[in-house]
Amino acid sequence: MIDVDPDRFEELVTAALADVPTELSDLLDNVVLFIEDDAPPHDPHLLGLYDGIPLTERDSTYAGVVPDRIFVYRNPTLAICETEEDVVEEVRITVVHEIAHFFGIDDARLHELGYA
Repeated sequence: MIDVDPDRFEELVTAALADVPTELSDLLDNVVLFIEDDAPPHDPHLLGLYDGIPLTERDSTYAGVVPDRIFVYRNPTLAICETEEDVVEEVRITVVHEIAHFFGIDDARLHELGYA
């Protein structure tokens, strides 16, 4: 396990988000990203979470809804990493994984693509 302070972890998440191709990041609509120290108690090892309505499920009645949320969890991420380079890679994978859920890509396909 490595210790990365919250400010540095936020920098790494911000960098991972900035690395998402513009063609995709420009399509992120009505979604916000949060960084939290701990995952929900029912799944304490979770690295990230998408909570919302994927683009593939939105239709003409989609209006006036609260923003979708993407969470990245610091402590579970740090618990599986030994170096800052490991953290950078896990954060990148987590950010891409959760953004993919926004686009309607399921876990099975993400595993096939190496973003598990």
